Amino acid sequence: MSVASESGIETGVETATDTASYAPTDLTVPTRGRDRAAYDQELVHAILDEAYVCHLGFVRDGAPVVLPTLYGRVGERLYVHGSTGSRPLRMAAGAPQKDPGLSVCLTVTHVDGLVLARSAFHHSINYRSVVIHGTAHQVTDPEEKRAALDALVDHVVPGRSADSRPANAKELAATAVLSLDLAAVSAKVRTGGPNDDPEDLGLPHWAGVVPLRKGHDPLVPSADLASGIDVPDYLIEL
Repeated sequence: MSVASESGIETGVETATDTASYAPTDLTVPTRGRDRAAYDQELVHAILDEAYVCHLGFVRDGAPVVLPTLYGRVGERLYVHGSTGSRPLRMAAGAPQKDPGLSVCLTVTHVDGLVLARSAFHHSINYRSVVIHGTAHQVTDPEEKRAALDALVDHVVPGRSADSRPANAKELAATAVLSLDLAAVSAKVRTGGPNDDPEDLGLPHWAGVVPLRKGHDPLVPSADLASGIDVPDYLIEL
């Protein structure tokens, strides 16, 4: 069943809005640390929307390949950026009547803190991650492709797509986009301090968390920026 996403694009899958969670599957239930796994739709969306880069994994000629790339979310679908000559895009583009797609695993991770324990074994990190399994397909519909590219730009800087020149025909021809529906999805989160063994609590070693955060330094205008162009409101908000 197809459903309309937030942008009006047909996603081709049931949205998770009805249940507000994704159904666990054999691919999304971890074998280790199951207590840290979560399938909440709102949590998954928040983790995806905050990151800039994903890692796309697939198998090519029997060998695993993992590529970092940009992405954007539109409702229950991710769009992944690539060039028309990239390996995953070529592999996902089958004959139109067949469109086999590409079996992929996509991951996004935030590192929120370094967890320092008294023992080397119990050192860890606080993190939030999402793992998505599925079949990616090359976007060929021109309208969906333009909307997907806008979503990619706005994912990095919300509001930017409306404040920049749209891609022309030549640029669209050189750019490819993969779509991946959010169906087999799981999140995993670690928070809190170190989990030292009781017999190590008296050791003379500092223990705790080194928090990490993402931030933005002051803007650096382009050297050839025309005079009279003010910083847009969406960048001030960012």
